[in-house]
Amino acid sequence: MIRQSLKFRKTVSIICIIVLIVFIFLVLNKDKNYDIQIENSHSEDAQALSYRDFNRPKKDIIVPREQSNIMDSNSVKEEKDNTKQELLDAKARIELLEKKLAILEGRIPQKYPEVKYLGYKERRRILVTGGAGFVGSHLVDVLMMRGHEVIVVDNFFTGRKRNVEHWFGHRNFEMIHHDIVNPLYVEADEIYHLASPASPPHYMQNPVKTIKTNTLGTINMLGLARRVGAKILIASTSEVYGDPMVHPQPESYWGHVNPIGPRACYDEGKRVAETLAYSYAKQENVSVRVARIFNTYGPRMHVSDGRVVSNFIMQALQNLTITVYGNGKQTRSFCYVSDLVDGLLALMDSDYSLPVNIGNPVEHTIEEFAVIIKDLVPGCRSTVATGAAVEDDPQRRRPDIAIAEKHLHWSPKISLQEGLQRTIDYFKEELSRTTFYNNQTYMDAKVKASHIRN
Repeated sequence: MIRQSLKFRKTVSIICIIVLIVFIFLVLNKDKNYDIQIENSHSEDAQALSYRDFNRPKKDIIVPREQSNIMDSNSVKEEKDNTKQELLDAKARIELLEKKLAILEGRIPQKYPEVKYLGYKERRRILVTGGAGFVGSHLVDVLMMRGHEVIVVDNFFTGRKRNVEHWFGHRNFEMIHHDIVNPLYVEADEIYHLASPASPPHYMQNPVKTIKTNTLGTINMLGLARRVGAKILIASTSEVYGDPMVHPQPESYWGHVNPIGPRACYDEGKRVAETLAYSYAKQENVSVRVARIFNTYGPRMHVSDGRVVSNFIMQALQNLTITVYGNGKQTRSFCYVSDLVDGLLALMDSDYSLPVNIGNPVEHTIEEFAVIIKDLVPGCRSTVATGAAVEDDPQRRRPDIAIAEKHLHWSPKISLQEGLQRTIDYFKEELSRTTFYNNQTYMDAKVKASHIRN
């Protein structure tokens, strides 16, 4: 009995366990179905709501007419502003590209000017002191085009590399940065000694240096000429006549100079240079030539060198008052730079060893000269005014060129109007210069061609 009772209890326990498991399974399955039904109902509600919103007619937003006009005008204004800004941006980009192109053009190697070929017997080695200056650079151009070997020496106090850069790299050209106050050791057949500041503001800026250049520098060049047996041309000046008492001034006139005035550093420096030249000629048998250069003008002048030509042209081009210092009645004779160069070359090639005036004998008052320049500048609105007189300013200056005409067969060819027009064109180019160009060195085509033929 006990055994059967235990068996019955075991069976009942198993049945209870199975029933419990089935019940749990049914409960879990029911919860799962309920969650699915809720999700489906939510999805259907969302679809129905979306469908209703889609099919519901939209209400038009009514904008008042005044507000609409304001919005339209603001939109047009904004478009115009945007267009204007785009144009300004485009202009700025174009200007930037133009500058970059100009710089690139400047880096392109330029073709050298045409040079005549000379054999070794005809070709000379020529030293030009101050060869990067106003007159010196024009002389270098002619000597190079004639086929000679040229050595330029300059300390760039008033000279500029730009004046001779078109010859850089040429096999006949050599540039030496050197101050001739110190000795120089080179080989040369001829020496053109032009080194010295020549405009009053420049030579008055450092009078002691000006005296040294015209004395020690001249001694060094004469010593070099003696050592190598070279012929030397000393560039003197009409300032050796001072404020002359004789008019016009012949070479025989000894001058009227203030030895302690503001211009004395240049005037007396050049007078000593002439004395040194003829002392070396007598004592050391050096072959010397002395050119007394009168007022000269032309391209490559400093725009601010304080000379009459550059001052008047710059003032006229900028419509500033043309200032005449003094009463304007003082006279000057102006020689174009190419004529001066021809005179220097003729003097070097001649056998005449005494001083020679090189200048243009056509005389004008400073007042007349100011009016001539004003008339040559188109659209010039400048007026001519007078200022305080300059101390020791010569009242009359005109060369007697009889000796040059007789012994050198030289006389100036370029008229004042033609020379001034070329100079004005150069100064216009200088004023308009905003970017560096290698090919902007001024070389007059007509003058260049004439010297190649010589």
